[in-house]
Amino acid sequence: MSTAGSLGTCAYNTRPAREALRTRGVFQHSPWQDSKWTQYKWTVYRGTAYDLTSFIERHPAGNWLINLAIGRDCTALFESYHLRPKVASEQLKRLPVLQDFPVEAVPSSPYPNDSDLYNTIRERVRREVFKGQDAKGAHRTGSGKAAVAILGYAAAACAAYLFDTGPTTGFLLGLAGAWIGLTVQHCGNHGAMSTSPVVNKAMGLTDDLIGGSSLMWRYHHQVSHHIHCNDLELDEDVFSAFPFLRFDARMPRKWFHKYQHIYMWGAYPFLQLVFQLGDWQGLLENQTEGTHLHGANAFEKATVVLGKMVHYSIIAVIPAMLHGWPAAALGSAAYMATQGVVLAATFAVSHNVAEAKPLASGSATTSSLLTDYQERDWGVQQVLTSANWGGRIGNFFTGGLNLQIEHHLFPAISFVHYPAIAKIVRDECEKRDIPYAHYDTLPEIVGRFSRYMQQVGLADQMPLQDGSLLQHTGAQRL
Repeated sequence: MSTAGSLGTCAYNTRPAREALRTRGVFQHSPWQDSKWTQYKWTVYRGTAYDLTSFIERHPAGNWLINLAIGRDCTALFESYHLRPKVASEQLKRLPVLQDFPVEAVPSSPYPNDSDLYNTIRERVRREVFKGQDAKGAHRTGSGKAAVAILGYAAAACAAYLFDTGPTTGFLLGLAGAWIGLTVQHCGNHGAMSTSPVVNKAMGLTDDLIGGSSLMWRYHHQVSHHIHCNDLELDEDVFSAFPFLRFDARMPRKWFHKYQHIYMWGAYPFLQLVFQLGDWQGLLENQTEGTHLHGANAFEKATVVLGKMVHYSIIAVIPAMLHGWPAAALGSAAYMATQGVVLAATFAVSHNVAEAKPLASGSATTSSLLTDYQERDWGVQQVLTSANWGGRIGNFFTGGLNLQIEHHLFPAISFVHYPAIAKIVRDECEKRDIPYAHYDTLPEIVGRFSRYMQQVGLADQMPLQDGSLLQHTGAQRL
């Protein structure tokens, strides 16, 4: 089992450090194994190591979010989650600095606050959308009514399913599961449902009720995907389905990828089953495909097991006791298939269209993603690697995931504010000639997604960029 400082799981913060790693094999003093450092709940912010131990339980947004920072470079996490740029840095100044810590051993993070685009948009959002009230948490409020509506529908669907388990009620409950997955749990686990950590945790735990894992989701989604969107080596959403699906032209091409735009739709009904297996594997191995659970505490890990037990009881055990195993099997199959297809059709499309991938030679996205990740503009990367569709109606039904560009720039803002923010983001992109991908409807972007999957399934393999991690590791992951 590899550690966060091992080959094949993440990039190192300088090319000389990576070269040294190649020749020595491992760092001589791994901060994940050296007892000198394992006694601390350490993190690295802009090249300095800090001890978070005394601050974790005092963190205003709760311990689950700050636990994500333990054992890694937290710069992008901290800077993308705070609308006021100095919040994180000023608080860290009050914490103990770990002298002589081997910072060079820790994979470095992007620096969002170094992005002129991001800084400009963020300042305008604070001034024009929240009018300075973000200091009081205005950006984390506003989605309460939507949560009540969504959870109300879910409760009704669950009652119908338990009363008359079968394909129809399984389908209706599957819609509820997908709706919760896109909205309530997503917003809660980002800390964007409320100013109360308790409310956010409760909403986040609905992911466990619908068959996922709030713990695994936080690490997979926030540490791997959000920080490194569409990065071949660091974004778990890009490489975890390979070789079954080829989402990026830099991956090796297999003969069957020419058909992936067809067979993927037959696979998506089983997506929930894949999540289930991945959650159990992640718990046993203490890692997801893209990152390690360094900061996960015992209670967080317990939620994986307890959540699965409750989910299995609702979906299969209780219906089997009430209506028999055949009805339970049909109902649960309908639930899983519906949830999988809806999630794929509304989420996978947002990062897997030609505009968001390094497919066309010379495009802005290709130029960005083929640049060493430390040299990219983080704000520009988030815009280029995402695509929007629809407007306010889509925003309500997807928890803002239809406005994926705005969500990636501001994951800790409640989704009800994204339509207003989108006007600012598009305006700033137009001023800088930065492509801003937007489709009018969901069917339009789904069709573009299918065409892209056909294109990338046929495309020749692109060379990796200079300094690529995979060049240094012999493409171990792939």
